[in-house]
Amino acid sequence: MSDYRVEEDTLGSVKILKTALWGPQTERSRHNFPTGQFMPLPIIKALLQIKRAAARANVEEGVLSKEKGGLIIKAIVSLLELSDDELCKDFPLKVYQTGSGTQTNMNVNEVIAHKAAQIDAGIKILPNDDVNHGQSSNDIFPTAMNITASAAVQKLKKSLLSLIAELKLKQNEYWRVVKIGRTHLQDATPLTFGQEVSGWVSMLEHDFSYLKSLESTLLELAIGGTAVGTGLNAAPHFAEKVAESMSRVYGLNFTADTNKFAGLAAHSGLNVVHGAMKTLAADLMKIANDVRFLASGPRAGYGELNIPANEPGSSIMPGKVNPTQAEAITMAAVRVMGNDVVVDLASSQGNFEMNVYKPVLIAAFLESANLLTGTLNGFTEKMIHGLTINASRMKELVDNSLMTVTALSPHIGYHDSAKIAQEAQKNGSTLRKAALKSGKVTASQFDEWVDPLKMTNSDQNQ
Repeated sequence: MSDYRVEEDTLGSVKILKTALWGPQTERSRHNFPTGQFMPLPIIKALLQIKRAAARANVEEGVLSKEKGGLIIKAIVSLLELSDDELCKDFPLKVYQTGSGTQTNMNVNEVIAHKAAQIDAGIKILPNDDVNHGQSSNDIFPTAMNITASAAVQKLKKSLLSLIAELKLKQNEYWRVVKIGRTHLQDATPLTFGQEVSGWVSMLEHDFSYLKSLESTLLELAIGGTAVGTGLNAAPHFAEKVAESMSRVYGLNFTADTNKFAGLAAHSGLNVVHGAMKTLAADLMKIANDVRFLASGPRAGYGELNIPANEPGSSIMPGKVNPTQAEAITMAAVRVMGNDVVVDLASSQGNFEMNVYKPVLIAAFLESANLLTGTLNGFTEKMIHGLTINASRMKELVDNSLMTVTALSPHIGYHDSAKIAQEAQKNGSTLRKAALKSGKVTASQFDEWVDPLKMTNSDQNQ
């Protein structure tokens, strides 16, 4: 027992490690909900920032003494100065707990109170009455959810812009490099690699605009709604003061001028923004797959692209290079698509005055944002930046393609053009040889009409 202390809550006595800053409610939760991942650290940091702003607002509103408010702020500042590893030690609770996040809110309240006692034991700070003054888990936790989600989206947007910029360099560099197009996984008419990349760029620019247009919904904070949205026990200007403080801390324009009943009962903003992240994931899946398939080989595949060799590709095959960055980002995309189901279902569970799937919802959202941000950075820096083309392979495939016959169609008709392509395929000859053999086209006409670069219209749509 010498290693433990005993504290009490409304249910009775609880034995807690002496070295732990948390209190009885945290200790109960540790034992009642031991399964799954830890609560994301950004949520803990956001709650600490909210508690600091709340203490300041409560002092200004005259509902908390300057002595208590000042000590609470000092305690929070000291906690925020810790390294992530040090900070995590006193926040041991899991995502799979109460659906309101109440136990994590109380974990934060208890740690602040104990840290305050370490700083000045002469001023008694109570977790509920002082640190949590004018607040409820029901409005504090969703406030932290929106704050962390907003910050995560900002990082994601920055990574996305970096990929767009890198792809634009490739687009411009290879604008006039002709390659064969493919539809239905079959040969099609030529285009330039720059044109192909421009499609990827446009997809991602649209994804960026979707995120940007939707992000304002995350700036709406539930703070001030307390238990069921009425604002009971919160000072008149408390919510707006906290929102202003959060805006300064995170550099975003948060607002507390919101419907609190919706803020507690629904998380539509998180749901719709995650939908935009899922759309981005789907587009990244397509782009990464295009890159790795075009780079397949290098001798027994398409072989049109050369990918950087970042690490040995095989434990048994020497010299093998694999498209590992493409594999990482496509796996992340799969996870985001799965998380979208979690976010969607969790958002639907707003029973009466409160949604009770908050922890799993924000954990899934943050995982998606962090996965996309990180794998985007890797894909940009370690794949796209070092990507080059195999120009001779591209030319070879264009020269051997039968679908350049499309350029003959306006001159000799679709039917005769199809016969030429079929003859070339049947006999294994080039299209030019089959066209001249048909008697429908002269050598000079073929060379004039079947010009792969002209077929791309690259001079018109750059």
